[in-house]
Amino acid sequence: MDGGGGRDRDRGFFDPTRRFRGRAELYARHRPGYPDEVVTLLEDECGLRAGSVVADLGSGTGILAAMLLARGCRVFGVEPNADMRAEGARALAAQEGFVSVDGRAEATTLPDAGVDLVTAAQAFHWFDRPRARAEFARILKPGGWVALLWNLRRKDADAFAVAYERLLLEYATDYERVDHANVTDPVIAAFFHPGAFRLRVFSNRQVFDYDALEGRLLSSSYAPAAGHPNHAPMLAALRAVFDRYSEGGTVAFAYDTLVYFGRL
Repeated sequence: MDGGGGRDRDRGFFDPTRRFRGRAELYARHRPGYPDEVVTLLEDECGLRAGSVVADLGSGTGILAAMLLARGCRVFGVEPNADMRAEGARALAAQEGFVSVDGRAEATTLPDAGVDLVTAAQAFHWFDRPRARAEFARILKPGGWVALLWNLRRKDADAFAVAYERLLLEYATDYERVDHANVTDPVIAAFFHPGAFRLRVFSNRQVFDYDALEGRLLSSSYAPAAGHPNHAPMLAALRAVFDRYSEGGTVAFAYDTLVYFGRL
């Protein structure tokens, strides 16, 4: 899950388990996947193989889980948001190795020492880190691994990327506050301490026509929803940005896919 939201009077609004309410279908349709090299890395460096048991925490609509299932893993998709969990369960219903779990990173409900690998894709920045670390350690088998993943949009990749970033800063609600880029290497190091971690970076790319670009924006929880005073002006600005920078009817996001992996 990637971040956002708006300042309204709902006391639960900043609760990450609720911020994606009503956005699950857009998230499933318009968020990027991960390069195949990510799972190959987990196989080569973390011992992932067919039959490995994975706890995918903040599993959302199942984007990473689907890749792990395709390699023969058994995946517990732990997701606290009901809409996202239902979308993931629907998408992966035919996969016998998938178990949908109503839980959160700090309280997964999974048994002690039962998983080979814990993953968190577009989700770690939402966790209560000390509590999540204790839960990771509880559910991992001795010698088990942790992998934290993000697709990090290259904000200055080209003129379109710069204009899109400017649009977010102008119209989105709390984008800067919840940007997952705020999770820096020192934060990751503190989480893994006293264990070590490594970082691998892969290139990723996502191409949009206008409708897909709009869906991508509205899948973000920091994008003001219909009825918010910023919603219509934001979409008008998005249309103008698309019309200015599209080539052949499309624009593209360039991403760096970051994979932090290690043992606790």
